[in-house]
Amino acid sequence: MIFNFVNKSLGKNLPFLLCTILCTQLSFAQSEENSISNVNDILNEFIQYRHENKVNKALETLNKAANIAERNEDTNLLIDIYQQMSKLLLEEGDRETSEFYWSRASYYLKDNPYPLGEAFQLYMDAALRFDEGNNFQALKQLEEARKVSNNRNLTNNILLLEANIYSNIEKFDDAIKNLHALIVNSDNEERAYLATRANLELGKISVTLDDLEEGVIHSKAALELAEKHGFSKEIKNAFEQLSSIYEADGNYREALRYSKGLAQIKDSIFNIEKVQLDSDTADKTRFDHQMNEMNKLQAKNEELSESKNRSEITAILTSAFLTIISLLAVSLFRNNQIKLKTNDLLYTKNKELELARDAAVSAMEAKTNFLSTVTHELRTPLYAVTGLTHLLLEENPSEHQKEHLKSLKFSGEYLLNFINDILQINKIDAEKLEPLSIEFKLHKVLTDVVESLQQNANEKNTELILDYDRTIPGKLLGDPIKLSQIFMNLVGNALKFTKNGKVEVIAKMLNKDEDQVKLYFEVRDNGIGISEEQQKNIFESFEQGSIQINREYGGTGLGLTIVKSLLGLFGSTIHLESELGHGSSFYFEMDLDYESKQGEEVVFELNPEEFQFKGLHVLVVEDNKINQVITKKMLTKKEITCDIANNGNEAIDLAQKNSYDAILMDIHMPGISGEEATRQIRKFDTNIPIIALTAISLDDSLDSFYEAGCNDVVTKPFKPEVFYQKIGENIFRSKMQGSV
Repeated sequence: MIFNFVNKSLGKNLPFLLCTILCTQLSFAQSEENSISNVNDILNEFIQYRHENKVNKALETLNKAANIAERNEDTNLLIDIYQQMSKLLLEEGDRETSEFYWSRASYYLKDNPYPLGEAFQLYMDAALRFDEGNNFQALKQLEEARKVSNNRNLTNNILLLEANIYSNIEKFDDAIKNLHALIVNSDNEERAYLATRANLELGKISVTLDDLEEGVIHSKAALELAEKHGFSKEIKNAFEQLSSIYEADGNYREALRYSKGLAQIKDSIFNIEKVQLDSDTADKTRFDHQMNEMNKLQAKNEELSESKNRSEITAILTSAFLTIISLLAVSLFRNNQIKLKTNDLLYTKNKELELARDAAVSAMEAKTNFLSTVTHELRTPLYAVTGLTHLLLEENPSEHQKEHLKSLKFSGEYLLNFINDILQINKIDAEKLEPLSIEFKLHKVLTDVVESLQQNANEKNTELILDYDRTIPGKLLGDPIKLSQIFMNLVGNALKFTKNGKVEVIAKMLNKDEDQVKLYFEVRDNGIGISEEQQKNIFESFEQGSIQINREYGGTGLGLTIVKSLLGLFGSTIHLESELGHGSSFYFEMDLDYESKQGEEVVFELNPEEFQFKGLHVLVVEDNKINQVITKKMLTKKEITCDIANNGNEAIDLAQKNSYDAILMDIHMPGISGEEATRQIRKFDTNIPIIALTAISLDDSLDSFYEAGCNDVVTKPFKPEVFYQKIGENIFRSKMQGSV
């Protein structure tokens, strides 16, 4: 019945109506098809504008595409556009606006499954992280992006960004692999552009690797592609790169040619007006999108108002809300402009600070290496000065010659102490020192220090006293060498500023646990004292309180600096109490381990008077001819005979063929070092005493000498009494232990 009604009602108009509906549907489909085609054309235009560095045109075309996407409610297309805007603006250095569009794309991706969009979002996240210096986080995001989509263009862009990151972290092999793949890429959208960028980056890497010829090849290849396709920014970069390479290679004619070309490019393309226009276009585009979002909110509010019969209170609230949003948008727009300028300024200042920091670090390293080399090289001629002076004094010189020789000896020893202080400070600054943990007798260490400085005390008519707590365990575990250095500096410093007075070295036990003791040390004098003002800087390098003190008492001002640094290795701190004119007191506490269960032992304490040097036969391993002569004469003075080995290989051969009472081993020699020669000798002779004679450098470690098999170490240039003492102790202790 309904059909009859319809038939009667429409009658002859039915064919016309059907035709109209069909035409409308076809027209709508054709319009939609034209719209998609139009968007593709616009996006192709955008790619071309971006490659030609026409940023304002590129943004305008993206804006057109965004309007079409919104009209068609095409969320995926809108995501693509926002992501392309983010990528473009990040490449132009506008990170703030880039992050704005990246966040808009994230908002639309939240409720819209779109694999390519998700992959590109991860790629952009990696680009932003790389821009802020987070290289490894960026690599992780790129790996995630690969898993989500295998789009060819995206994959190629991932390869390029990945190569830039690898280059930044100096993984040049991986970077080169990616870039070579991009040179021969088959990308439908950006084949030439990607190859150009790849060649530029390869040129830069080649320069870093000092392959200037390869750098020229890749840079020229990039320039050829860029000029052919109109990639203006890449043309500029290629000219700049070629100019730098030719200048570094010394080809100033070619460098000047490319510099002139670069100047012309900057004048014609990269001028201030264009940069300002691009910036204004980017700001206007972002502002338009912000206003667009507000318009959507307004439309939604109006729709809600209509559904509630246009309630008056809703309209008022909506208007107020939109007004506030509008004001906030304008305020944000202005604040962003200020923030962008501030960020640019901060970025520039940060770069300047980084360059200043790197320069300071390089200068410090250069200073350390220079001082280390100088102090090490000074030891060889100084060995000749001190050694020959000692020999001349032993040969009964006339009285007027003896006076000169004593002055020469004093100057040599002063210079040696200064060199040792410089080397010690260098080692501390370079963090090359580590405390040992070996068994030692604290009483003997302090007694040796006091006895070695007793002559200085006598010259100053000063009483030098050791106040030692006998409840301290006999054997402790620690670093006796560094502990001795600490007290040598403290006591030597006290004696320097004390005349006709008293210097006390105090060692007390504060606490004793099962396997550790807490000890209190103090060096007290009644000398000139230190003012409160001078106490603030007394532990700084080369600081002696005042110029007058330096001129009157001499010295380098490094002793207390070394003490402070050495105590820091033990986790201890030096303290000072002093009053001007009433003396000074330097004190500190230290925790040391000890062996609670001490068994019986045979004590081999030897005095220098007990050494019978006559008849001893030793091997001297030394490559310096002057040092050979001096060492041999010093041995002859004690009626010790010797053989000379010029290098490590000769030493090994002579040690195998002959029998020696000891080996005096130089460490730094051509061919195999003294350490290696010692290791080889220890393979067939584990008992012979081997004493290392070396001018210790910054990279040397006493631990390594002992590990190689040395029994003791004497640093060159050495004092004769120390030289003879070490020889006697090691030879006769070895013989006494063997007899027992």
